[in-house]
Amino acid sequence: MAIDKIQSESINLADTFAFTGTVTGAGENNKPIFKVSGSSLSLSHNTWTKLTISSEAIDTGSCFDLGSNNRFTPNVAGKYLFILSIMSPTGTDVDYIGASIYKNGSSAGGANGQNLNYNSTVFSTILEANGSSDYFEAYAEQESGGSLNIQVSEFSGFYIGN
Repeated sequence: MAIDKIQSESINLADTFAFTGTVTGAGENNKPIFKVSGSSLSLSHNTWTKLTISSEAIDTGSCFDLGSNNRFTPNVAGKYLFILSIMSPTGTDVDYIGASIYKNGSSAGGANGQNLNYNSTVFSTILEANGSSDYFEAYAEQESGGSLNIQVSEFSGFYIGN
């Protein structure tokens, strides 16, 4: 039996349906995916600094370089959702802290805010990658008047489509 048209009032969600043939469009493949974090890093006042990543939780496709580059180079072309969360690992209040994701060495957008009593600054964005040479890195900047330690709580991203 082929289903040509489904009306919402005729479906019983408790029913079981047996499909034959090929079912297409069911589910997504959101790979590659990465989720990394970093240890404490000292940031100078008013200087955008590339963040050091020290730990990988997820890295499908081996697209995150945890070594010297600390960057994500996706092997699938398309759009990606990125999340960057940074915090001060001490009780020091920061007047201003900024988080940015860089694409190919230049800022692709960011967020800023006050960091009071261990609060995080979180930034998310959707960026496009060519699937071969584009790369993405986490950067931060603070304006406390001197040097300050910050930490990457999470830097993550995944493929969302074309």
